[in-house]
Amino acid sequence: MKTKKWLVFLGLLFGTTMAWAQGIRKPSWAGSFYDSDKNMLRGQIEDYLKNAKELPSLSSEPLALISPHAGYVYSGQTAAYAYRLVQGKTYEAVIVIGPSHQYGFEGCSIYLKGGFETPLGIAQVDEDLAGRIAQRSGFSYIAEAHAKEHSVEVQIPFIQVALPEAKIVPIIMGFQTRKTISVLASALAEVLPLKKILIVASTDLSHFLSKSQANSLDAKTIALVQNLNAETIINKMAAGENIMCGGGPVAATLLAMKKRGKPRLEVLRYADSSEVTQDDSRVVGYLAAVLTLDSSPPLPPEFSLSPEEKGELLRLAREAVLLYIRENKIIEYKTPASNLIAEKGAFVTLKKNGQLRGCIGFIEPLFPLYEAVIRAAIYAAVRDYRFPPVSKEELNDLEYEISVLTPPVKINDPTVVRVGKHGLVISQGEKKGLLLPQVPVENHWSRETFLDQACIKAGLPPGAWKKGAEIFVFEAIVF
Repeated sequence: MKTKKWLVFLGLLFGTTMAWAQGIRKPSWAGSFYDSDKNMLRGQIEDYLKNAKELPSLSSEPLALISPHAGYVYSGQTAAYAYRLVQGKTYEAVIVIGPSHQYGFEGCSIYLKGGFETPLGIAQVDEDLAGRIAQRSGFSYIAEAHAKEHSVEVQIPFIQVALPEAKIVPIIMGFQTRKTISVLASALAEVLPLKKILIVASTDLSHFLSKSQANSLDAKTIALVQNLNAETIINKMAAGENIMCGGGPVAATLLAMKKRGKPRLEVLRYADSSEVTQDDSRVVGYLAAVLTLDSSPPLPPEFSLSPEEKGELLRLAREAVLLYIRENKIIEYKTPASNLIAEKGAFVTLKKNGQLRGCIGFIEPLFPLYEAVIRAAIYAAVRDYRFPPVSKEELNDLEYEISVLTPPVKINDPTVVRVGKHGLVISQGEKKGLLLPQVPVENHWSRETFLDQACIKAGLPPGAWKKGAEIFVFEAIVF
């Protein structure tokens, strides 16, 4: 019995010590991830914010940001694109969610009391809000989770400069399981209406791939984020795929926003570490994005293809090109599959060694899908006048990509355009230009650059979309 009493006493003492240990968290990464000198640090962040240009005009207030958490020399400029959008706005609290890099544990650790100290001073914790999140989620405070973790710490100086009046709620996510993500998302959705709150999901993208591999993989990850596809992000994280270290915080943020309404995500900037290191062999990807509530018009009902149907269309495109180049014949094909005989617009893109080799298609649904793919594949091989016709010697080196389009919908508000989700058609008079949804992601374009490039594709001057040209958006299944 005496032993049990001592254990209870030690447990109470340990719990009390842990509560005291929250207090003011001292910086662990000042002098390495960011400058330890107050004036140098503030000047650096202010310069980053000033250099964040071509930001979108938002129709509603930002509700959440996605921001990278590497050393400032690598990712600070990318992070500034997110914080520049909220600079000077009034938020009562900023909830910062970062993944645990240093300590493994179940659930989340919420910093409940005190504050985070940086060279710029102390950012106070919103203890009431932190307590409410803890109450609704069942998560509490784990000292080891916060002790040496950088994913939240590096966000705090940006918050102190951009939103100096806001309090913070630091949250470290342990093992990024579906249950943890779901529980945190539900708790966030419940507390968000209580006051003016901003969420920051802290994450880097792929780690230590070659630049070409990283840019390709990151483009696919960004498309998932752009399309608010939290489920696929969770599945990829569970499978251990190298897509992002903070997939759990991002997925929880997306799910929480969906519970509030119809969110809309804007990609603000993508970069990788080679911009600084000049080393293309091992890079880390960085993303800045913003979430608002969406006011865009609904597009036509979603059309989907099974993996088998996608495989069949890719086989059909490949065989159509092979037969035409080798024998100058058009492949004959019939199918009862309802999706393949549905009239759809479609484009076929040919690449060789990762470089564009041809791309042609049909904007409007003029043919059954299978026929549109056959025609587009052959035309991409021999009628894209930017390139010579494909030769027999090149056939084994070609890669095929198919984009199946929804019908274009005219819009009047350019801010509706979402990079990574929408393709564009710009039209004025007899001139018309189309860019597929994957093009701005692959080229790291902002929305305005995307619109300008669609004008150029139409043979119009950049900015024609501001001066009378009609804008149409569409979506695409790309495979």
